[in-house]
Amino acid sequence: MSDLIAELRWRGLLQDMSEGAAAHLASGARAGYAGFDPTAPSLHVGSLLPIMGLVHLQRHGHHPIPVVGGGTGLIGDPSGKSEERQLLSAELASANTEAIRVQLERFLDFDATKNPARMRNNLDWLGEIRMVDFLRDTGKHFRVNDMLRKESVRRRLETEDVGISYTEFSYLLLQAYDFLELHRRDGCTLQIGGSDQWGNITAGIDLIRRVTGAQAHGVVFPLLTTSSGTKFGKTEAGTVWLDAKRTSPFRFYQFWINAADEDALRYLGLFTLLGQAEVAGLQEAATADPGARHTQKALAEEVTRRVHGEDGLGRARQATAALFGGELEGLSADEIADIFADVLSSEVERGRLTGEGIAAVDLLAGSGLVPSKGEARRSIEGGGIYVNGRRVDDVDARITIAQAVEGRFLVLRKGKKNYQLVRVVG
Repeated sequence: MSDLIAELRWRGLLQDMSEGAAAHLASGARAGYAGFDPTAPSLHVGSLLPIMGLVHLQRHGHHPIPVVGGGTGLIGDPSGKSEERQLLSAELASANTEAIRVQLERFLDFDATKNPARMRNNLDWLGEIRMVDFLRDTGKHFRVNDMLRKESVRRRLETEDVGISYTEFSYLLLQAYDFLELHRRDGCTLQIGGSDQWGNITAGIDLIRRVTGAQAHGVVFPLLTTSSGTKFGKTEAGTVWLDAKRTSPFRFYQFWINAADEDALRYLGLFTLLGQAEVAGLQEAATADPGARHTQKALAEEVTRRVHGEDGLGRARQATAALFGGELEGLSADEIADIFADVLSSEVERGRLTGEGIAAVDLLAGSGLVPSKGEARRSIEGGGIYVNGRRVDDVDARITIAQAVEGRFLVLRKGKKNYQLVRVVG
């Protein structure tokens, strides 16, 4: 077997591992799993770390098992949480599980000949357990004083006004049981996850040893923060999702292209399949010409292509170019609204655009892009005014509803960077 641990290490994906994990993985094909929480109908960029862990597991000849927590999602993991989660309904957890499977199929090969990925939903076994049987056969292997020392539990207990419910306190037992059940069903001997999952993972390792006498292992990744100290994956607009309906390909691309230099270099190892030599080459190029943003462009293209495909990457590129004076033709009204969401906007009545339309100088002055009609005329004569990316050459030009993108928007530009989004109303 190739050296999976060595690759995880150079990529920055290795925080810690159980004793003997490296030798175990190097001695034959193993089955390893990572869990995904179905609290939403989409994974987010923070989920990419365990996803990429499974990708590397499969690339190195092992069997990846993505486990969607249709059962544990009904309970809620207290790890990393300062307050109790909202409980999901069984119907919502099931719908979210199906949506997440579709996203995972973009990363993992479920049809591979030798080591196919295997999708599992822990509701399949947790939903069948009788409470008395679970307490007798599983609960007896856990000591409450040990559970109280787990970091995820201890932090919540230290917050007196929040505390922790028995429901979430029991989560550790359920995740440990997942590991045991996967060991029985799939011969799974490895669990991977974020470093905040270490306590849950080791609980599963101990349970497998106590019940079956077999040895299992854990590998954990670092919890990411940006170079500025903020939580990875959070922006002013909120969470960055993998679902194009929640975070557009353009916004997704922008998240990566706007990464700080130090972060972008680190993310190349974490979130792409570029080799060590390729990453080193990009680092050299970035050092030689920092303004060209070589690492950010490579990062944004690689990750956006994987998540949204070539078409999504192409539209993200076009949208990015449009923001800097590029062509708008072919972009939808929703994409226009997304691209120019942060620029100043104004409104124009639909009736003013019908028939002969509105004089360009009136539209420009009325929108506030220029202070007066006189300034509008001078700007047009100087060749500095654009409507939907096309230069206005005639001071007597008129703008009609036919020029509005899907009858909804006009994008005005003065010079290279001054934009105004005009919304058609009425």
